[in-house]
Amino acid sequence: MFQLAGSLAAPIVGALLYGWLHDRSGATRLFDGSMYIAIPALVIWQAVPHAWAEHGVLLLAVLGLGIGLPTLIERLSTSLASQTDNVALLIGLSGLVLHAFLEGAALVPRGTGIVPAVILHRVLVGLTIWWLLRPRHGFGWASLGIAVILAATVAGYAAGTQFFGHGSGVELYQAFVGGSLLHVVFHKGRHDHQHKDH
Repeated sequence: MFQLAGSLAAPIVGALLYGWLHDRSGATRLFDGSMYIAIPALVIWQAVPHAWAEHGVLLLAVLGLGIGLPTLIERLSTSLASQTDNVALLIGLSGLVLHAFLEGAALVPRGTGIVPAVILHRVLVGLTIWWLLRPRHGFGWASLGIAVILAATVAGYAAGTQFFGHGSGVELYQAFVGGSLLHVVFHKGRHDHQHKDH
């Protein structure tokens, strides 16, 4: 039960860490810049290690599709461009929810060896969700994002080890949503930069 409590606390710590860092003007630029490294690292950590041996180049193609499809939609339809980031963000968050469910299943006694890594990584997940949602959609939606991650973790823990696995479809879906998250992150960076220029 201790590992579940730590895993549930970690995303909340990440959200609080966002507020603490972002309220210090000197740290804001450094913090925002570090997220452009941390989120791709999170995507690679979640999507690549288990799937590369089985899928190889296909994994990279699906990851590229996740990055490129929202961009293509934006270019084809200016009327949809304003909503593309929100759709990509929703897809990306669905991947984090799926991953939280699998991590919850991994926390049962048979999987306790990975608990420290899971907890550390989930601090970054909470930080990521808050960084993506809080400035754009406000406190309520960011809180809901954290709550959904916590609920998925509890559901995975309750389901147990029968769901702790990496099927082919799950791995490729994780790669696709990882690409969608990368699109949102770097599009957010361009958007923020344009606002600073005006």
